[in-house]
Amino acid sequence: MTTLMFILGIVVFVIGLGFSIAWHELGHLSTAKLFGIRVPQYMVGFGPTLWSRKKGETEYGIKAIPLGGYIRMIGMIPPGEDGRLEARSTSPWRVMIEDARAASFEELQPGDEKRLFYTRKPWKRVIVMFAGPFMNLVLAVVIFLGVMMTFGERTQTTTVSKISDCVISATENRSKCKDSDKEAPAKAAGLEPGDKIVAFDGTPVEDWSSLQADIRDNPGKQVTLTVERKGQQVDLTPTLIKNQVSQTDGQGGYVEGKYVYAGWLGFTPASDVLPLSFGESVNRMGDMMENGVESLLSLPAKVPALWDATFGDGEREADSPMGVVGAARVGGEIFTMDIPATQQLASFLILLAGFNLSLFLFNMLPLLPLDGGHIAGALWESLRRNAAKVLRRPDPGPFDVAKLMPVAYVVAGIFVCFTLLVLIADLVNPVRIS
Repeated sequence: MTTLMFILGIVVFVIGLGFSIAWHELGHLSTAKLFGIRVPQYMVGFGPTLWSRKKGETEYGIKAIPLGGYIRMIGMIPPGEDGRLEARSTSPWRVMIEDARAASFEELQPGDEKRLFYTRKPWKRVIVMFAGPFMNLVLAVVIFLGVMMTFGERTQTTTVSKISDCVISATENRSKCKDSDKEAPAKAAGLEPGDKIVAFDGTPVEDWSSLQADIRDNPGKQVTLTVERKGQQVDLTPTLIKNQVSQTDGQGGYVEGKYVYAGWLGFTPASDVLPLSFGESVNRMGDMMENGVESLLSLPAKVPALWDATFGDGEREADSPMGVVGAARVGGEIFTMDIPATQQLASFLILLAGFNLSLFLFNMLPLLPLDGGHIAGALWESLRRNAAKVLRRPDPGPFDVAKLMPVAYVVAGIFVCFTLLVLIADLVNPVRIS
């Protein structure tokens, strides 16, 4: 049964991946058609074509390898300075440039002269290229907010789970009390497991993070805690003590390895899966985007550890780069976890949302052949043409993206090598969530 659920999780992830790719390309397709650009092909996947159907002027299809997709637009690259599509040379760089230029016009038909991508104004080209990643961002936001507001997330509450017996510093590597240890304030005041703290010194308690802040901000003070116990409200008067505790992250969690001296009561809060408000969900989404940007920027620094985990005896870190195969395995693991089905679904949707957010951030890198590279080219052309207009100089014309193709091939080669490294790592030493 576990194996079957694992396979089911992988299959469902592949379906979600295919939808995410199709959704991305739909953004490019719809805006290209909106601006009158001819699109001969819309494909989900790479490699051999499994199915295709032509509707109007566009062939729609599914290919065998679900690792991406594309639409083919006519005239992605402008002609050379002499107006010709080919200007052969013995230079390997020139060959790359002119091959790319020729491929851009290989399906040119009568009447296409006014339907070429490069003839559209730069702002229209920016919209066409941005529309794909933007669709992934929209999907990520919708999924994430939907999960947070419907299923919720595991959150620490103001209900007491466990009472500490004595005062122990956070840096002390022990859990048992000594005879010389002072009694914990919570135990001395009569706080019990199951009590729900509803007020702190007469002020209603909204959530665990605010209660945690109130406790930490009042060392040495005797406070009044109002708790709900068996349907009745009871007032307790513990005296908070100053103790060494883990540094908080401001959201109820802790920063590993960092400590501060603050007020301490001595209990462990219970946790529960609770739906978040729209504002809380937006804040969580903001944190997710911030983490995504940080992960993308730190990607090169993680390559040595990834290499060691793949070909050496290093451990695979939890935040290690992970590819489609690794994400599919995580999807399979989620379906085998011993948690309620609703939490399995919520975890899987968060995985899919994170994948779409990664697609957005990655594609926005200003490097060819990524969408961000074409956006950067269009913006540079706009800047160049506007500057020429202000300075009353001749129009420099379209920016020749083909001249950057040698760089694009180098970037693509680096991406391919990195993808292969991640693929091998996902197979021999995968990231595990259990």
